[in-house]
Amino acid sequence: MERGPQNQGAGLSHRARRRWALFILLVGLPVYVVVAVNVVEMFERPSIWVELLVFVVLGIVWALPFRFIFRGVGRADPDADPDEDAPKGPRA
Repeated sequence: MERGPQNQGAGLSHRARRRWALFILLVGLPVYVVVAVNVVEMFERPSIWVELLVFVVLGIVWALPFRFIFRGVGRADPDADPDEDAPKGPRA
């Protein structure tokens, strides 16, 4: 069975993924940043390069569990009616 835009399986709808992505970016990411900074501050301050490496790794790791939510949210809804996005009214 082919998995295309019309056949997403039993996953979240495009609209639900967009809403979850927005929630994760506006609420989850700031909370993650605060937690990451507090965890790093619990240890004696390492050299600037080690600290930079830790924050770069933590900056990438937060998104890995949410890959399936962020994948495709910037595209048009594949299940939406194409006429729905068409401009309304006369063209200039």
